[in-house]
Amino acid sequence: MSSDYEHAQGNEELGGMLEDVRVLIVDDEKDILDAIDAAFQSEGALTLTAMDGDEAVRICSEDPPDIVILDMMLPKRSGFLALEKIKGKEDSPIVIMVTANEGKRHQAYGESLGVDAYMQKPVPLGLLLNKAADLLDARDEAEGLIED
Repeated sequence: MSSDYEHAQGNEELGGMLEDVRVLIVDDEKDILDAIDAAFQSEGALTLTAMDGDEAVRICSEDPPDIVILDMMLPKRSGFLALEKIKGKEDSPIVIMVTANEGKRHQAYGESLGVDAYMQKPVPLGLLLNKAADLLDARDEAEGLIED
C-alpha cells in the first residue's frame, strides 16, 4: 500500500529526532494544523493531516500512524470519540491530545480512554515534539523488553 505521509519538501536528507516517524495531526484550526505539521516535518517526521474526527478514525484504520496529535474539539466526531475508536485497536498508535480546555475532568476522561499525554493549548511546539519523542522512546523500550 502506498503511503500519503509526507516529508517536508527538500528535508529528506536532514534527519531529526522524529526521522521517518509517521504522524497524524488532527485539528480543525488550519493555522494550528499547519504549524504543528511544519514542526514535525522539520524533525524528519512523515505527516498526514485531518480536520475532523471521522477523517482521523478513517486514516488510523486504513494507514495507521505511529503517533496521533489530536485536538479535543473537532467537527463530525469529537476528539474523545475519535480517541475511543483509535485506542480500541490492539496495536493502537500513541495519542497526544491537545486542548484549550482546562478542566481536570476532561483530562481524566481522556486518560480513561487511553490517551498517552494530555497537553494544554497553546502548546509550545518544542515541548510537543519532545513529548512525542519521549513517548516513542518509552514505547520502543517497552517493546524491546517484551521481545527479549
